[in-house]
Amino acid sequence: MMNPRFFCPDGLLPDSDMPLPGPVAHHAERVLRLAVGDAVTLFDGQGGECAATLLALGKQPVARLGPRLAAGRESPLQITLVQALASGDKMDWVVQKAVELGAVAIQPVAAERSVLKLAGDRADKRVAHWQQIAVAACEQSGRNRVPQVAPILPLAKYLAQAFDGTRLILAPGAAGALAGKARPSGPLAVLIGPEGGWSPAELALAEHAGCAPLALGPRVLRTETAGLAALAALQTLWGDFSGDVDV
Repeated sequence: MMNPRFFCPDGLLPDSDMPLPGPVAHHAERVLRLAVGDAVTLFDGQGGECAATLLALGKQPVARLGPRLAAGRESPLQITLVQALASGDKMDWVVQKAVELGAVAIQPVAAERSVLKLAGDRADKRVAHWQQIAVAACEQSGRNRVPQVAPILPLAKYLAQAFDGTRLILAPGAAGALAGKARPSGPLAVLIGPEGGWSPAELALAEHAGCAPLALGPRVLRTETAGLAALAALQTLWGDFSGDVDV
């Protein structure tokens, strides 16, 4: 069973006694009800982790860290999930599960038919909230690199950015199956539309920008399902679900 894991963004001090960040200590003591002497794992998001033992809690929490361990749990696929804004708590769910499924980044985009509209401070606060969800998903899933949740961009602005890899856009009715495509040699981006789907103009713009249309079977998937299904399918074909790579 995996020990409780905590993210320490300011870095680790292997083979030493290290003061614990306040949020980490609070979560360990007040939420998980851990006690002095309990074993935990700490990571700083830069790869690797340290096994640690809680030495003190309360006002001056301290942990004794062991050596830094090169525990790599990243997928061989570098997949960015480009998710059109979705309403309610759907974005929370998508971010959490995308991190669990190995996405290296999440790029929220504003689409014509997005029900959720965000701008200014509201957008910044929501992105910060999603970033914390990504951190928690890394703690739970064992990942030692925290994917970035990028600032929200209009779809057109995202498509205008250079991308040194292959971009796929989910479009119901598109020709060709995922299994028939050759494995890309570089990074991947998968674009997922909002509740109402991509507009014809957006699909045309994406194709003009070099995105390859892709359908996942004959059924129309909900926005909160489509990206996760695509990530799982890509990991099964070419990633660490396939059993062909060492992880």
